[in-house]
Amino acid sequence: MKVAVIGAGTMGIGIAQVAARAGHSVLLFDSRKDAVQKALDGLRRTMDRLVEKGKFTTEQANGLVERITPASDLEQLHVAGLVIEAIIEDLGIKKKLFSDLEKIIASDTVLATNTSSLSVTAIAAACQHPERVVGLHFFNPAPILPLVEVVPGLVTAPELPTRMVDLMAAWGKVPVQCKDTPGFIVNRVARPFYGESIRIFEEGIADMPTIDAALKSVGFKMGPFELMDLIGNDINFTVTRTVWEAFFYDPRYKPSFTQQRQVESGRLGRKSGRGYYSYADGTTPPSPTADPQLSAEIAERVLAMLINEAVDTLFWNVASAKDIDLAMTKGVNYPKGLLAWANEKGASHWLSVLEDLQLLTGEDRYRPSPLLRRAAETNFALA
Repeated sequence: MKVAVIGAGTMGIGIAQVAARAGHSVLLFDSRKDAVQKALDGLRRTMDRLVEKGKFTTEQANGLVERITPASDLEQLHVAGLVIEAIIEDLGIKKKLFSDLEKIIASDTVLATNTSSLSVTAIAAACQHPERVVGLHFFNPAPILPLVEVVPGLVTAPELPTRMVDLMAAWGKVPVQCKDTPGFIVNRVARPFYGESIRIFEEGIADMPTIDAALKSVGFKMGPFELMDLIGNDINFTVTRTVWEAFFYDPRYKPSFTQQRQVESGRLGRKSGRGYYSYADGTTPPSPTADPQLSAEIAERVLAMLINEAVDTLFWNVASAKDIDLAMTKGVNYPKGLLAWANEKGASHWLSVLEDLQLLTGEDRYRPSPLLRRAAETNFALA
């Protein structure tokens, strides 16, 4: 089966690399002049470095790159059995692309969107045959991070998600299936890692280095402010705002002025040289406050919100408990699945933390999931 990838940015070339490594012939298209060639040149340099490190033989590297062919226009994609779009996160642009593709591709070609936060159902609505449309959400960098969220839309053919789960497994990925709800699994469940950490900073409880250190002390590889700077504050803010709006402005997902001001000031993170931290040459990283009690309180508050979000995702049958925990460990490198983590102290403990926060603030932001309350009352394991 030939695979076509639309969009030659970091994600697009990454997906093309994954498909080519799995043995597929890949067509790569981008409407921007020279974007495909630049992406292929970058891939060649990457593969050369991997050969030097002994990760690939020269023959394997050459074969992978040679299996990716530039496409000069959309019409050349008519031979593909699977088309994956990885373009800008704009619903109108994606819908027009899918509508145009339907005029070109075969009747049995699968159309997949790599959207991270838009509705698969809404994208599919642009098609005459929306049953062939499915979400395949890879994580950046696609050749390294194993997770793929497989997301059927409202009218996706019933057998298509299973086919895509099997295909992603054959590509060496870790697929999880979830409902077409805002943020799917990862971008929904992970929101409190950023949002609650910013809230703690805004309340004056701790500075950013101390909050980062507190979360790293319980096993997270990066603190929330470090990670937002790495992702890009513009990207993180956009996803947060999109999820908040899609959940009808639920206060649990409300963006912060702190993050908005970072974006407005151009402090986008590492890529701009300045975000929550400075990345200028010679800059000394700020030191956290050494206070074990404070660190424990910060970690527990953020964890309580993360666990509550994971439990609520399970409550609404977005995905299975196994897939929710798998998504967070394989998609964003959490040290443990959040549902399994919840079991260590029990649902009653986390319910108490949230109820205390809700009582203290009077905010619906901290309302416990009905499933967390039920688990506390009946003492059943969440994972």
